[in-house]
Amino acid sequence: MADSWATQRGEPGQRTGRSGQRTGGSGRSGGSRQRAGGSGQRAGGAREGADSPGQRTGGSGPRTAGAGERAGDPGQGTADRAAGLGTDLHLDLPRGGGTGVRDALIRALRDAVRGGRLAPGTRLPSSRSLAADLGIARNTVADAYGELVAEGWLTARQGSGTRVARRVVPPEPAPPRTPPPAAAAAARPVYDLRPGQPDVSAFPRSAWLSAARRALTAAPNDAFGYGHPAGRPELRRVLADYLARARGVRAAPERVVICAGFVQGLALLSRVRQKAGHGEVAVESYGLDIHWNVMRGAGLRTVPLPVDQQGARTAELDRLPGPRTVLLTPAHQFPIGVPLDPDRRAAVVDWASRVGGLVLEDDYDGEFRYDRQPVGALQGLDPEHVVYLGTASKSLTPALRLAWMVVPDHLMDDLLAVKGTGEWQLGGLDQLTLAEFIDSGAYDRHVRGMRMRYRRRRDQLVAALAERAPRVRVTGIAAGLHAVLQLPPGTERSVVQGAAWQGLALEGLSRFRYREERELGGPGPTPGEGPDALVFAYGTPPDHAFTGALEALCRVLP
Repeated sequence: MADSWATQRGEPGQRTGRSGQRTGGSGRSGGSRQRAGGSGQRAGGAREGADSPGQRTGGSGPRTAGAGERAGDPGQGTADRAAGLGTDLHLDLPRGGGTGVRDALIRALRDAVRGGRLAPGTRLPSSRSLAADLGIARNTVADAYGELVAEGWLTARQGSGTRVARRVVPPEPAPPRTPPPAAAAAARPVYDLRPGQPDVSAFPRSAWLSAARRALTAAPNDAFGYGHPAGRPELRRVLADYLARARGVRAAPERVVICAGFVQGLALLSRVRQKAGHGEVAVESYGLDIHWNVMRGAGLRTVPLPVDQQGARTAELDRLPGPRTVLLTPAHQFPIGVPLDPDRRAAVVDWASRVGGLVLEDDYDGEFRYDRQPVGALQGLDPEHVVYLGTASKSLTPALRLAWMVVPDHLMDDLLAVKGTGEWQLGGLDQLTLAEFIDSGAYDRHVRGMRMRYRRRRDQLVAALAERAPRVRVTGIAAGLHAVLQLPPGTERSVVQGAAWQGLALEGLSRFRYREERELGGPGPTPGEGPDALVFAYGTPPDHAFTGALEALCRVLP
């Protein structure tokens, strides 16, 4: 790197005294430096602005000519005069010039301001002066100044020159905190057995890619626009047919709304209910706190509804005067794993019809059942008082961010009014691909294949526990992607901690117990006591890791 200095000098051809007096020639004043030339030395400061021997004065005033004006160096006098106008400024620039000089100058000036070497209000040399000192083109300096003025680092005003902007310069951002390799490895479990995700390694990549090619080839031009708030009509039509056939849902395409995941659908419905004046919602006493918090964030107050081995105790809704909305998982209660009792299904539908209420049916894993006939959707009993919500997160992958709602007619306008505000939109191309994937039969084939795979894992789990942990009873295994492992009283916390030491990420049942919202927000302590158990997600690990996960699990069970 070359250290270049812009220094304040006298005017080229500096003169003293009254008009007509001048300095110049060998040994005269003017800060001249000696240089060798020809057979002898002469002084004159040709580079520093001393007059050459040929300078003269006359007429109405003196005229000075720098040594650079003599033949063979016609432009140097202009540069010399410019070099004398400015302040001292040290910059580090690469040698040689080239196309990167402008960017290097911008970086050097920006760093000088950011680092405090150039204080706010400092006047910079003129572009001509700085260019002469750095040995670069004036346009390069002017462009650099202009760029920094546009960015807000410098200001430029007529008569005031170019100055450092008077503003607070933010400090350099701190480097990202990177945990030590050992800590990062310790934080990452060897086996992740927490519920909420399917075996994503089994995603049907080839079949999905083929469906995407067919869908894009056949897509109409309007599919590449912003789209309707309810979603692509192709997917809505296909889903209406599929849900009627596979889940017993009574749906017309016009009542299907596509959303970016279940949580988005829940947030939309919560806003609609809050705007309609329904400020309370009943929720199962075991579930996901993210769902409770989404509804709370929309302004609703959550009220727990007790859950037992027959599902939610829906008859108690009549004893709750406030809620006119209830969120349920009737096909496979999460996390207990039981279907809602038929009498309780009828009771909740009767309650909704009687009080003008609304049931939000979360059918998160309804396609996966093993030892029993599939439980049809609750929505089929009363489509005007039940909103059906389904998702591709368990059947395919959560990475798609695709879910759907089947909405009663009386809610459609209000729901689409909220969804059409712009913050709730989602991409149309994945919708077209999913429509083609379902319509071609690939979705049914994938679900049947995964059903067999998950059933084998469930059977392995039951056999391993019977042999190696006979004190642990397994429940909730007739459907879904997880099982509940009943533990001896008082052992849940120690088992979860022991599993962490073995590299297993497990959740205790108490993690999903209803929690009241604290006064300052967030979940509060768990009220009361409940059974000790683990929620074991056998659907999460890939096939090659499942045997090792079972071995590690058995080592920590009592």
